[in-house]
Amino acid sequence: MKYANRMSKLGTETAFEVLAKAKKLEAQGKHIIHLEIGEPDFTTPDNIIQAAIKSLQAGDTHYSASNGTVELRTSIAKYISKTRGIDAKPDEVVVTPGGKPIMFYAIIALVEEGDEVIYPNPGFPIYESMINFMGGKAVPVQLKEEKSFAFDPNELKSLITDKTKMLIINSPQNPTGGILTKDDIMKIAEIVKDKDITILSDEIYSRLVFDGENFSITQIPGFKDRTIILDGFSKTYAMTGWRAGYGVMNEDLAQKIARLMTNSNSCNNAFVQKACIEALEGPQDGAEKMRNEFIARREIIVEGLNSIKGFSCIMPHGAFYAFPNITKTGYPSRELNDHLLYNGNVAALSGTAFGEFGEGYLRFSYANSRDNIREAIKRIKAVL
Repeated sequence: MKYANRMSKLGTETAFEVLAKAKKLEAQGKHIIHLEIGEPDFTTPDNIIQAAIKSLQAGDTHYSASNGTVELRTSIAKYISKTRGIDAKPDEVVVTPGGKPIMFYAIIALVEEGDEVIYPNPGFPIYESMINFMGGKAVPVQLKEEKSFAFDPNELKSLITDKTKMLIINSPQNPTGGILTKDDIMKIAEIVKDKDITILSDEIYSRLVFDGENFSITQIPGFKDRTIILDGFSKTYAMTGWRAGYGVMNEDLAQKIARLMTNSNSCNNAFVQKACIEALEGPQDGAEKMRNEFIARREIIVEGLNSIKGFSCIMPHGAFYAFPNITKTGYPSRELNDHLLYNGNVAALSGTAFGEFGEGYLRFSYANSRDNIREAIKRIKAVL
């Protein structure tokens, strides 16, 4: 079978590969502590589960609109209007099975072969994968530890050319746990305001800001219609397996993204959409309880990592990731990652899984219990 050339350009998400390796070791009888996967270890709040059950019992087992039900899109528009301080409308919302399709569809819809897309590095690997897949040129802007993993506005300015079509920003960030402050985003806006550049703003961790407040570039006058907000339910409500995400964008682009949905997924799961309405409009105690637990775990893992010889970890400001510098251990990132997995029974991710500027770092997800985090620190110390 001869494959299309574009398939050679498609990357992957290493977290799932490491998870598979860890599962294989567990099948051999080893006890692995999972700090590799970016998934809350909590169960979806019961009110959301009950809403899905009720929806199924009511017969919501049929097709829905490609862009999502009117009810859910209206709920999302109200939520975005309230949390971002903008006037979002239901027809500007497209619901997708998870957040990744918004990246996928936005890049398909907007990026021609040869167009340049600036993206954060180290950053979520699917950004670079999709840019390459569509024949675009992936242009990394480095997230720097000395700037708490923000990027230098002057470097961003130097990377923009006449071929720059899109800028991807992510706050809070995966894998670093860093955030872009309001001042950072204002500087970014000033740099691109006179450029014909679309912003893809990945705000999937917007409810997991621990220091300061979430600020969206859409709140700056003139940027709402040129920005695609990517958000969803997986991280805030522990709904990773439900596959529920959405994008908010100008109405014309929303229609084109909906057409891509029609051509690929037909539509979203009907009863899951009812559960998503409950997530947004129902009690928020479950989401807040998870957030508070992540804050407590953050303190434990950062203190623990900094107690390991050769490790240095700054305090992450959001999401649920710690991104320690491991250069003083003498190990390259991937080698140390394998060493910890096979000899220490601790699964993490090499910083290089998130791009070339991730060398010298590891990513640890603290979406695991306090006891398991403490045990992981002991195991790492033992094998080093």
